[in-house]
Amino acid sequence: MLEPRPKQREILEYERGRMGISAVPGSGKTYTLSLLAAQIIDRDVMEDDQEVLVVTLVNSAVNNFASRVATFVQARHLLPNLGYRVRTLHGLAHDIVREHPGLVGLSDDFHIIDERAADRIRQDAAEAWLQANPHVADDFLDVDLEGDRRAWVRRDKWPEVVSGIANSFIKQAKDRQKTVAELRESLDRFPQPLPLVEMGWAIYSDYQRALAYCGAVDFDDLIRLALQALRLDEEYLQRLRHRWPFILEDEAQDSSRVQEEILRLLVGPNGNWVRVGDPNQAIYETFTTASPQFLRSFLEEPGVDAKRLPNSGRSTQSIMDLANHLVDWARQEHPLLEIVVRDALAPTHIKPTPPGDLQPNPADNPDQVQLITRKFTPQEEMLNVVRSLARWLPDHPEETVAVLVPRNQRGFAVIDELKQRGIKHVELLRSTQATRETAGALGNVVNYLADPSSSKKLARVYRVWRRGDRKDPEAIARSEKVARTLRSCRRVEDFLWPRADRDWLDELDLTEVPGGREQLLAFRELVRRWQGATLLPIDQLILTLAQDLFQKTVDLAVAHKLAGLLRRASETHPEWQLPELTDELAVIAKNERRFLGLSEDDTGFDPERHKGEVVVATVHKAKGLEWDRVYLMSVNNYNFPSGQSHDKYIAEKWFIRERLNLEAEALAQLDALLLGGPMVTHEEGEATREARLLYVAERLRLLYVGITRAKNELIITWNTGRKGGQQPAVPFIALQTFWEEQKHASAD
Repeated sequence: MLEPRPKQREILEYERGRMGISAVPGSGKTYTLSLLAAQIIDRDVMEDDQEVLVVTLVNSAVNNFASRVATFVQARHLLPNLGYRVRTLHGLAHDIVREHPGLVGLSDDFHIIDERAADRIRQDAAEAWLQANPHVADDFLDVDLEGDRRAWVRRDKWPEVVSGIANSFIKQAKDRQKTVAELRESLDRFPQPLPLVEMGWAIYSDYQRALAYCGAVDFDDLIRLALQALRLDEEYLQRLRHRWPFILEDEAQDSSRVQEEILRLLVGPNGNWVRVGDPNQAIYETFTTASPQFLRSFLEEPGVDAKRLPNSGRSTQSIMDLANHLVDWARQEHPLLEIVVRDALAPTHIKPTPPGDLQPNPADNPDQVQLITRKFTPQEEMLNVVRSLARWLPDHPEETVAVLVPRNQRGFAVIDELKQRGIKHVELLRSTQATRETAGALGNVVNYLADPSSSKKLARVYRVWRRGDRKDPEAIARSEKVARTLRSCRRVEDFLWPRADRDWLDELDLTEVPGGREQLLAFRELVRRWQGATLLPIDQLILTLAQDLFQKTVDLAVAHKLAGLLRRASETHPEWQLPELTDELAVIAKNERRFLGLSEDDTGFDPERHKGEVVVATVHKAKGLEWDRVYLMSVNNYNFPSGQSHDKYIAEKWFIRERLNLEAEALAQLDALLLGGPMVTHEEGEATREARLLYVAERLRLLYVGITRAKNELIITWNTGRKGGQQPAVPFIALQTFWEEQKHASAD
């Protein structure tokens, strides 16, 4: 076990009370918090029925924490998996509600719908509202839109806006603990019209009605109801306070209003609460109630022991200097003077590890930090990055490298180029390639079983069955010939269920396909068995197919998760048949929705397992990870705006009048409603301006996160955007100027 650093030892001296920790990137906060949990267990200050509760942000962190705590506990000759519990906020809420569902009006057999099912129900509610209110769009569309172009926007673009408003509105309403009935009562009393709230309320109402019909709750309900349960039953709350006498909270910079309320209730007035996070890495704030201000305020509360973890052994001094300068520039020189922007990054510098540390910083080489000022088109930028990778990889097979992009679509383009060049790569975008391939294989088979007379779909299933031939050019050529032969079969039943006196297979000339007849005979028996399995429930059908299609443990495990997902979908929508359930698999296979599979990429990504391969990730997905070499792409004024007159914002649609950010305006109207009273007014456009400032602040923190993922080498580039009008981001220019000055100073 590593020897704790001096600042880490200060935290490990904790015994009781409230402590807040501000930790820089790479400072070992997970290590420190896990070791602290093990120490608390080892001190024997808890009773047999008590646990240390660790709350973290994402599922992959749960496994990381649990394994680390188990290692530290075993090192003390104690039993693992006893005396502690690691949960995300959703997992904790589930524990609270599941124990007493009747307390919040749920039946004992309530179920939680997943993200895809919730999206579908919410989309159905939004579409119903659009049909009932076809002319509302006219109140918000740009007056200059005319004729066919206006009709196209109403048909293709306006529904996306309504869906986005509904999604943000429902999440915010639930986070604010407001039911449909409570909002209606407030709306009826409010002295002025709130059209966006009326829209949000109507969709919210239909959405909740659909959930109630299914006997289900979504993840936002789960958190809302957990808080409600704690407020309703003081005796239950006291039992939970006894059960969890110590609460350790990781990633506290991303704590939301409702998370703060739940944990404060569980801690109580005299409880033990340790919160650790980095306010400079708060990147989940837009259209949520998450805010780094919760952690900042906690650190300043009376009675809170405020600590810092300022030392990081992750990066070279040059990379730390660049990140520290971004902090200083944002606070002192950013062109916007508003406090929300100037205060976006806390005045915390990353410091190197102290002398003699067992994890020293990498040797510094300023030449390994490059801020490329060249004006690239998006295509030129991508090609230059991929060419650079092609030159670098052969000489660095034992090092890690990542390409970080601001959005998924940019990442997909990089992946396509890497594939064309045969460069080994790994995706950290919406879902992993392994998960999508598993879903795609199952989806193709189920799609055929839903339409068993289609020779085209049967041929596709044959290719799925023979996908192992892909690594052998001769084998894949043979398989393609057989697949084309199957596709030419006019009546599929002549192949699958031939008459005793006539077999379609006997009429084929397969002399050029050695083993082709034997393959088709085996395939025929397989498909017959699958057709018989269609009488089974959907989850059992999926598991039956998986046993025939997959050998790898990870593929079988993903299939089990997919089977559970489809079972829940069929329970939520009993009218669905195989075509609708196939759509669920297609969504995952086409990367249209994030699905948590069971590949290593989905359950706790470790860059060290991918040396010599290119990891492509969004900057958001890269949080908490590190690589030897990092390419940070597309740092232009669209992805990282700074409030300048020529900046454009992703949430401000070109076809909406006055470029209003309607999601922000809807949430501002909701805030006005919840404040209530005749003195409350809502000025249109003010929320759009405020949302710009919050977005500028968040993107500064996102840039900081991207920079601090690099250990040895960092390359930052920008492009002119799809239409060619984008400029380098203002903070990029500031960093590039700083870096040139540093190099000149060193040369002198």
